[in-house]
Amino acid sequence: MRSRFTAYTIGGYGQYLVDTWHPAYIRGNTANSLSLKTHDWRSLNILQAKQQGNNGGVEFVADFLDNKGVLQRHHEVSAFKRHKGRWYYTDGKVSIRPV
Repeated sequence: MRSRFTAYTIGGYGQYLVDTWHPAYIRGNTANSLSLKTHDWRSLNILQAKQQGNNGGVEFVADFLDNKGVLQRHHEVSAFKRHKGRWYYTDGKVSIRPV
């Protein structure tokens, strides 16, 4: 989870995001589109993580500045699946609101 956040924060790591995204869930996202730095991410706070067998989840909040300079909070409950010893992001339930 933290490595994916870092990839979004730095920008330019779309291929890493594709490689860590479960192929059945990527829904047309490409390495090029995911490489674009669209937000100025400021912080990440992991609220909880859980695992049951080959399924896992992470709840987190991440603050970012939007394109108007307004601080926003991204709250997500992410889902992951393990396949052949590697964890892959599948999807998440997201809400965004001003801080």
